This record gives sequence, structure tokens and C-alpha cells, in this order.
Amino acid sequence: MTEIENSLPEIYRAYIDCLNRQDWTALGAFVDDNAVHNGKLIGLAGYRAMLEKDFDDIPDLRFNIQMLIADPPYIASRLAFDCTPKGMFLGMPVNGRTVSFTENVFYEFRQGKIVQVWSVIDKTAIEAQLLD
Repeated sequence: MTEIENSLPEIYRAYIDCLNRQDWTALGAFVDDNAVHNGKLIGLAGYRAMLEKDFDDIPDLRFNIQMLIADPPYIASRLAFDCTPKGMFLGMPVNGRTVSFTENVFYEFRQGKIVQVWSVIDKTAIEAQLLD
């Protein structure tokens, strides 16, 4: 295994820290220029726009690593969220209610950067909270 492959968990933790700081100028250190998200080529610019929109829609957004598994060149992570979307979120009228949910996400890295992401958010958990 290469040195980069051995350090994928540390690279991933630094990436999550970058997101939580909203340090968009540093995002290119972690995300490839031709990144693919859920099968769609969005590139670094699209990736950054997606994250900026997420933080605009959810001002208190914070990525919390609940589980992290490395099998280079892949990382699997379960992220936990406890946040307050301003309006619609995933097509649901959250409208300022605090919701808790998880995201299961898989990343493929190449030369220390994310080249592909497969992400599934637990929408059912949010729906159940909105019924309360």
C-alpha cells in the first residue's frame, strides 16, 4: 500500500474539518477537478456549489463522523447530523425544525483526492420526525 493509501483516514478527517470550517478555497486539496457525485460528473466547482448551497440552506450544518472504514482506495463513512434546515430539505417542509439523521457515503480516492462519491441520506428518519 502506498503512503497516501495508508493515510486515507487522516485525509478524510481533514476533508471533513475543511467542510465544517467552510474553507472552500482548500476544498481542491481534497476533491478532484473531475469529481463524480452519485453518478453525475460535477467537478470541483459543482462539488463546491453543492456544499455552499447545503450550508446556505442549513446554517448550523456540521458533519460528524460516526463510523469510518478504510479499504484503499475507498472510504466508507456514516455521518451523523443534528441540524435545522431553513425551509424545504430533500423535498420535505422542515422549515426551521431541528432534525437528526445520518448519511451513508462511500468515496473513491485517487492520489489522495476524492474522485467519486456515492451518498444515501436516511430520509425516512427525517420524515418520522416531521410527523411528531
